Amino acid sequence: PVVVRAGDFFGPRTTGNSWFSSALVSPGRPVRRVLDPGTPGIGHQWAYLPDVAETMVRLAEREADLPRVAAFNMDGHWDPDGRQMVAAIVRAAGGRVPVRRFPWFLLPLAAPFWPLAREIGEMRYLWREPLRMDNAGLVAFLGAEPHTPLDRAVRETLVGLSCLPG
Repeated sequence: PVVVRAGDFFGPRTTGNSWFSSALVSPGRPVRRVLDPGTPGIGHQWAYLPDVAETMVRLAEREADLPRVAAFNMDGHWDPDGRQMVAAIVRAAGGRVPVRRFPWFLLPLAAPFWPLAREIGEMRYLWREPLRMDNAGLVAFLGAEPHTPLDRAVRETLVGLSCLPG
């Protein structure tokens, strides 16, 4: 088996299980505000799904060279201060979009009625502690990691989620 670890997913068809499409923006609606779950100054790792898919294809093409069990980390888009992803969304949306804090305080209140709230709250540490995976093994094996520039990846994501016109 091959394991590929990556940051929080975003991409043109990510709805549901993605912080980008479940919290930061609302799929199917124009970007009128961005909800920011991050902690200012704390880095966060993101993974653009087309880059993840390309990485997996490249690994599959070299299956004969892989050990029986292999694990690789992707660097993806490292947001060193927790502000870059939000800023890219604001730029893509035309620059005049308010940014609001994610209402973490509401999750314990919602948990008795919405079981997912407890699970979301358990993941808060990923927004309070920087966690950056090292992609040195992946780069050593493939030579380079597929990497779409952030502004392009965010714009393609927002268009794919029907938050911006194509």
